[in-house]
Amino acid sequence: MAESAAALLTFPCRFPIKVMGAHAEGFVAAIAHVARAFDPGFEEASIEVRPSRNGRYLGLTLTVQVHSREQLDELYRTLTTHPMVSVVL
Repeated sequence: MAESAAALLTFPCRFPIKVMGAHAEGFVAAIAHVARAFDPGFEEASIEVRPSRNGRYLGLTLTVQVHSREQLDELYRTLTTHPMVSVVL
């Protein structure tokens, strides 16, 4: 995360994260599992799901409660290294 963007955040806060990956069975549940590891109150039903035009990929928006920049950075690292994830924004 860019230094200037993090400086604008006040913690704790709710932070939206966009995740893209192949439209595969279990993708949404896997990403929800990661989110719950960082935000125990995270609800899978709150994930916004958008299929790509051709239906091969899914774009997810999840909003998580984070308590520090370190926690947010670690969540990004965990998502970007997940085998089902193509892109994290």
